[in-house]
Amino acid sequence: MEAFAQRVADAAGIDTETAKKAAGMIFAFLKKEAPNEAEALLNATPGAAELAAEHGGSSGGMIGGLMGMMGGGGVMGLGAQLMGACLSMGQIQSVSKELFAIGRETAGEDAMGAIVGAVPGLSQFV
Repeated sequence: MEAFAQRVADAAGIDTETAKKAAGMIFAFLKKEAPNEAEALLNATPGAAELAAEHGGSSGGMIGGLMGMMGGGGVMGLGAQLMGACLSMGQIQSVSKELFAIGRETAGEDAMGAIVGAVPGLSQFV
């Protein structure tokens, strides 16, 4: 998992702990929004299920809480959570793109395509 976290951190210009947290939030989001499709990714990517479990309950601070109260879920809610973890939009896109590149390597192109197809609005971030 350390090599995975370092790869994501390097791609986004962030530290490895922040990379793990962001990855965990994204994996937890995918597990919630597309449970059947995300299963292959979580099983094929070492440490993904653990990160999802560890960081899946994060509310994203005040921004995430406000989005939740306003009914803002989905990709926008995830973005709020990631911004609450002090990531810029550019860093969020870099983390997302790198996670999906890793997913294509571990779970395969078909699995990642199924995830993107199952989650509205996700395609603009990966």
